[in-house]
Amino acid sequence: MTELREENGWKPLNAGGFMAGIGPLYARRRDDGVFTYALETGEAHANALGLIHGGVIAGLADQAIALVAWQAAGRAPVVTVEMSTRFTDSARPGARLEAEAAVRQTSGSMMFVDAAVREGERTVALATAVMKITRKGGGR
Repeated sequence: MTELREENGWKPLNAGGFMAGIGPLYARRRDDGVFTYALETGEAHANALGLIHGGVIAGLADQAIALVAWQAAGRAPVVTVEMSTRFTDSARPGARLEAEAAVRQTSGSMMFVDAAVREGERTVALATAVMKITRKGGGR
């Protein structure tokens, strides 16, 4: 596994808030323009079974979805209205989780976005979200 370093194309993101508490979060842009977001996990990310906590995985998916929606909305603020997460496999501390998201459809101020969280070739979770583009200065 390559290290999450700038010479490997990874750049740390200052996501702040919740992600700062479980991160750091890294981003890398592929040649086709798609962004991948990564999180190196450790014991602090584990649940009582010794597996990566579902909240960590869902949080990474939500962050990837929000960043992709924000970019697609011309960098207008977006908020998660609803998100459904399906856990398809588990991960253990020490795993690098990578998330990618794509906008499926936009309708007015609403966006429908899909994401996958993977550890290497294994898909750990799939998520679907409804995002709302908000007005600058607050309000929904």
